[in-house]
Order: sequence, then C-alpha cells, then structure tokens
Amino acid sequence: MTNSRRGPLLLVLFAALTAGAGNGITLVAFPWLVLQRNGSAFEASIVAMAGTLPLLVATLIAGAAVDYLGRRRVSMISDALSALSVAAVPVLALTFGTEVVNVAVLSVLAALGAFFDPAGMTARETMLPEAAVRAGWTLDRANSVYEAVFNLAYIVGPGIGGLLIATLGGVDTMWVTAFLFGLSIVAIAGLQLEGAGVPDRDALPDRVLAGIIEGLRFVWHHKVLRTLAIVDLVATGLYMPMESVLFPKYFTDRNEPAQLGWVLMALSVGGLVGALGYAVLVNHMSRRATMLTAVLTLGAAMTVIAFLPPLPWILALSAVVGLVYGPIAPIYNYVMQTRAPQHLRGRVVGVMGSLAYAAGPLGLIVAGPLADTAGLPATFLALALPMLLLGVVAIFLPALRELDHPPAQPQ
Repeated sequence: MTNSRRGPLLLVLFAALTAGAGNGITLVAFPWLVLQRNGSAFEASIVAMAGTLPLLVATLIAGAAVDYLGRRRVSMISDALSALSVAAVPVLALTFGTEVVNVAVLSVLAALGAFFDPAGMTARETMLPEAAVRAGWTLDRANSVYEAVFNLAYIVGPGIGGLLIATLGGVDTMWVTAFLFGLSIVAIAGLQLEGAGVPDRDALPDRVLAGIIEGLRFVWHHKVLRTLAIVDLVATGLYMPMESVLFPKYFTDRNEPAQLGWVLMALSVGGLVGALGYAVLVNHMSRRATMLTAVLTLGAAMTVIAFLPPLPWILALSAVVGLVYGPIAPIYNYVMQTRAPQHLRGRVVGVMGSLAYAAGPLGLIVAGPLADTAGLPATFLALALPMLLLGVVAIFLPALRELDHPPAQPQ
C-alpha cells in the first residue's frame, strides 16, 4: 500500500531526474561543440542565448499547454520533441559530415530544445501537490526532494557530459541525451494521478491567449508573486552567463572539459544538499531570511571567482553557491502552488518561469563580447557586483515578508 501511494511521486521524481540529466549534458556539450571550433566566447554566447531566448515565450505557452491539454500528455510530448532536437546533432553529422554542425545549426537546435523543455518541466512541477497528497507527504517535503532530484540530475548530467566528450566527442554525446529523455517518457507513460489527465475545460477560457493573459494578470496583481518574479529575473540574468559562457570559456581555453563538468557538478552537489535540507531548514529559518542569504552569498562568491583562484577554490565556492541557493526553488514552488488556483497552476508556473528567463539573453549578449574584449575577471565582476546590490535591495522589499505568511487559500 505504501509503495502504491508513493508510486506516482516516485515516477514524477524519476522523470525529473532523467530529463534533467539530459539537459545537464547539453549544458556542457553545446558550448563545447562551439568553443572547440574557434574558442570564441561570443559565438558560445550566441548558442547559449539561442538556448535561452525561446524560454521567455515557450514557458508562457508551456503553462497554458499544461492547463489546456493535461499534465501527463504535455510532459510526454515535450520530452519526445526534446529528444529529437538533440538527436538531430549526431544524425546531421552522420548524414552530412561534422562540418555541418556549425554555430548556426547548433543555435537552431539549442533553440528548439529550449522551446520544448519548459513544457515538460512545468507539467511535472504542477503534478507535485497531488502526488504529495497521495504519498502522504507535506508540500514542503515534496518540493524539497523534487528540487534535490533536479540538482542530482545536474550532477549526473554535466559529469557524464564531460566524461563522454573526453571519450566519445561532443557529437556522439548527444545520443545519451536523447536516451535519457526517452526514459522520462516511459516513466510518465505509466503515471496514474488525479489532475494529470484531461483537464476540465469548463474552468478555462475558450481562447488560449485569453488564458495566458489570465495567468499574467494573476501574477501581476499578486504582490509576493510579482516581487519574486522580478528578483528572479534579475538574478537569472546575472548568474546565467557565468554558467553558460564564462566557465565554459575559461576551461575550454585550458582544454579541460572534465574540470568544467566538475565545477557544474559542484554547483549541483551544493544545490542537492541545500534542497534536501530545506524541509528541515524551513522549521528553523524563515523563507525570507533563506532567500536573502542566498542572493548575498551568490554575489560574494561570484566576486571571489572573478579573480580566477585555483580550481579547488572555484569548486568550493561553487558548492557554497549551490548550498545556499538550493532552498530557493522549493520556496518558489511552494508559493506558486499555494497561491494559484488548481485550474491556473500551470499558467502561473509558466509566467513565473518565463519572467525568470527574460533577462537571460541580455546578460548573455553582454557577457560574451565583454569576455572577449575585457577578459574573464572583468566580466565576472561586472555580473557579481550588481548581484550583491540586488541582495541589499531585497532586504528592504516588504513583499518578501509575505513568504512566511500562511497562504490565503487552502493547499
């Protein structure tokens, strides 16, 4: 009986692990494929931006798709399309030669993957409340474990990615990514859960665009959701270039793919521990204090990394960043899941996710050319100092005090 009650939650967690690991591999493989051609951080930032820019629109559409088409169906379709987008890399290389896998092609494929991935992530996240109830878990515990699994995926993914690139090469590494998306599809195909099937269309606007606007209005008029979205937008724009361009540039120049994987793994190991610890931490520390600590620590760590210390220091700082930032995603999930009505949950998650990605392309556009001209230390500092300022400003935002208020509606 216990296994039957936990079965749906375990399937959601397994799907998050395998799909996340696939995305973790591409986090290493796409920049590496570009940088090994000519070492240009600018071109790497173009591919990274191509993998980010569609997220703004795609996540909005993903939220509506989840509410209108159903969570289980959207998760499977999304993973299937993501698998095709990464499998296209080795297929094109085998058919036309590796020369065809250039910056333009990689940008298109990265954009396609970015367009498809959010739907699967949104669908799995919106299934958590019902899966937690079925398993007899609190929502805080379910979100804590879910985000820990997601971080575990980004430990396994980049680590495997770095090793596979060193042994098989960047192109053939994409076969593994497609296989992992396939495992996620199999897991969700066997899922039976309340609210995961065909939704009740009577609770939804007839037009999808009207439904998306309804989600946007809900977030905008909800003070704590609006504030969290803005803070996350700025933090993502400042942090993303470090992971997507600056670290790959630094380790590519040194011809150290495995070390790049280690750094990304250190970020995820810290995030894994931080996310797992959230279920305990929430009983001893306020959500607001946890969030402020994360943003300020991230700014301080990025400032030290700007001086490019030895690898052990970079690994330690990356682990600290992951540790303090690990509880943030569970906090965001909890707020979205407890503030949004059931029929709006997908669109609220989609709106929050799309706003988080909105500043990413701008940060990548600035970081790539700046790294090529001013160097990596100056670019790290240009991102770290505003992050510190964001943490200071967040201290004085009254809406963040609502993170520790009970939700106005039942979970």
